[in-house]
Amino acid sequence: MCPKIEKFTEIETMSTIAVTDASFEDDVLKSDKPVLVDFWADWCGPCKMIGPALEEISEELADKVTIAKMDIMQNTDIPGQIGVKSIPLMVLFKDGKPVAQKLGAAPKSALKGWIEGAL
Repeated sequence: MCPKIEKFTEIETMSTIAVTDASFEDDVLKSDKPVLVDFWADWCGPCKMIGPALEEISEELADKVTIAKMDIMQNTDIPGQIGVKSIPLMVLFKDGKPVAQKLGAAPKSALKGWIEGAL
């Protein structure tokens, strides 16, 4: 007879990283790898819609790009400097410079295709 399993705990992994105004330079601008920054807010429905897709893409493209998320309500300096006016806004940085951006939500396949094309 097999022993009864009392409790199963699922370990959730977060593939994306959270960046702040304070960590932006080190995490994004000085990164050896391209970094896609998703500017978002908790009250933004489309931002919440693309969150799971970005997590999956982050795992799938982990060797090519780092996907970071910046909450614009908690971090106002960097979004202000970049000129974030609408969200979700995704900006791809290579060698410390913004090279591509995408405004608005899209299906996972479209987001992944855009990221791969911009790399």
